[in-house]
Amino acid sequence: METLTLRPTEADAGGRVDTWLAGQLEGFTRSAVQRLLEEGRVILENGRAPAKNYRLTGAETLRVTLPDPEPIQALPQSIPLDVVYEDGDLIVINKPKGLVVHPAPGHPDGTLVNALLYHCGGSLSGVGGALRPGIVHRIDRDTSGLILAAKNDFAHQALSAQLQDHTLARTYECVAVGSFREDSGTVNAPIGRHPADRKKMAVTPDGRAAVTHWEVLERFSGFTHLQCRLETGRTHQIRVHLAHLGHPILGDTVYGAKKPVPGLQGQCLHAVGLRFLHPRTGEAVTLRCPLPEEFQIQLRKLAERG
Repeated sequence: METLTLRPTEADAGGRVDTWLAGQLEGFTRSAVQRLLEEGRVILENGRAPAKNYRLTGAETLRVTLPDPEPIQALPQSIPLDVVYEDGDLIVINKPKGLVVHPAPGHPDGTLVNALLYHCGGSLSGVGGALRPGIVHRIDRDTSGLILAAKNDFAHQALSAQLQDHTLARTYECVAVGSFREDSGTVNAPIGRHPADRKKMAVTPDGRAAVTHWEVLERFSGFTHLQCRLETGRTHQIRVHLAHLGHPILGDTVYGAKKPVPGLQGQCLHAVGLRFLHPRTGEAVTLRCPLPEEFQIQLRKLAERG
């Protein structure tokens, strides 16, 4: 069992504990949180278990003991895939927005892994474990673009090594809020779990090393079209780094404005390019995919505004 220590802030004062915890615990609905409370799995610093309608003061500490997760089995599912490249060792998919990469609490099926198991006939590497077979790297649910999977352990280990030594290059395009004075730059800032919100990441002194290189592609009034290259691959890295600069990604309601952008699902961020050495032949493989239509529509709207 996993035990978490969570601390609300003054901004959370007055809110119900079940509502607040549902926003903190990934994969837990409000009703699931209420079961935790009823089972005495949530304890205040005074040793008391709060009721589900307990109102936060914003100064307390809560200790939450999570139950062991129920086992999830990844099963093949017939889900359409946009295959960009495929051979006997690997496959590259242009992932649409909204598609979760692998099963997890709250998303037991309907994921990219389920689709790959069906498409590849079960021929995926086991290095990533039972729930992440073949997955070499991930991209967020509401980020679209290229993702690489390995069909055998040999390919997976070789590609993972390239991920570690940065010879596997991943390029993204995005629209960031605001204007950049420079034409290019690098963000070198460690990323870790947000101290007050477990569902978010943040630049933190004790985080893991994270480096993002960015370059301006086009400037608009109040917005900038960027190309970003990942040197490392932390969770939400580009989104966190750009928000840290004061330029969150358009449509990112987690790290930017809370109001969604009309006609845009999630953040305006697309994994546009991959470059790696083929694990079997050693030859360089360079792949690119076009920007999705909704991304292009946003660019046209910004261009029309001037």
